[in-house]
Amino acid sequence: MSTSVLFDAPGPKTRRRSRIVSIVVLVLIAALLVWVGLTLGAPRKASGGLTLPGYFDPSRWDVFTNPVLWRRVGLGLLATLEAAAIAATFAILIGIGFALLRTSVYAAVRVPTTIILEFFRGMPVLLMMLFILLVASTGAFWAVVIALAIYNGALIGESLRAGLVSLPRGQREAGLSLGLTRLQTKMRIEFPQAFRQMLPIIVAQLVVLLKDTSLGYIVGYNELIRTTMNNLSSALGNRYLFSFFLVTLAIYLVVNLSLSAFARWLAKRGASGGRPSRDEEVMDSKISVVGGPQ
Repeated sequence: MSTSVLFDAPGPKTRRRSRIVSIVVLVLIAALLVWVGLTLGAPRKASGGLTLPGYFDPSRWDVFTNPVLWRRVGLGLLATLEAAAIAATFAILIGIGFALLRTSVYAAVRVPTTIILEFFRGMPVLLMMLFILLVASTGAFWAVVIALAIYNGALIGESLRAGLVSLPRGQREAGLSLGLTRLQTKMRIEFPQAFRQMLPIIVAQLVVLLKDTSLGYIVGYNELIRTTMNNLSSALGNRYLFSFFLVTLAIYLVVNLSLSAFARWLAKRGASGGRPSRDEEVMDSKISVVGGPQ
């Protein structure tokens, strides 16, 4: 029995084999998780012959009942979000500028812009932070913000340029036929469409920008990781280092997964052109019938 022109439906033996493989993989994953949990929870030997409790022992987590500690963690998270928000704003503006210059009809503008853009795309963000910090003496905060803005602005600019190139030529020709200049046509007609089309990619890049704020740890910026894994763990003792690691990981996961979910929602909304899906239309029609006048 065939259900597709590309492949046949699996038979009973194939389905049974697939179920067996799935069960075996799930058992192996469960066994791995149990082994990791037991290993982390087991007591361990320290230098000097001391025996320390496992990582899940309450004595390694009692410090988190202190509200002052959570205030410090909150300040670290706030510093991360502050740097990310400012860098994201400048990155979008820089990306728009790169996209406009990169698509210029004049080679004297387009070629140097391409060289500069490729240079920034190929330069590691950490090296850019160190260069700005050492040469411009801007301080750790602005070194992080400027480096992230330039690097991600270059990537966003390429995304916007791809969006502009993908538009039908009729869009530009229609604007020119109305008497608009090339720049007016690009800003009023082409660019809004390209920005809306590439918005999910831009948001996804901003998620990467948020994670890259952790590189501020190297240049001395007190973002979340430096606050928890360096400042607090050094002040309270290394026995809490793994606990701070898990807390920091959980905070990053919550923030980044929320932004990723927002990016997926934008992608779905952009694919439907902002219109409700077929299922939503059917549901609305049923609601209107049930809730309408009798």
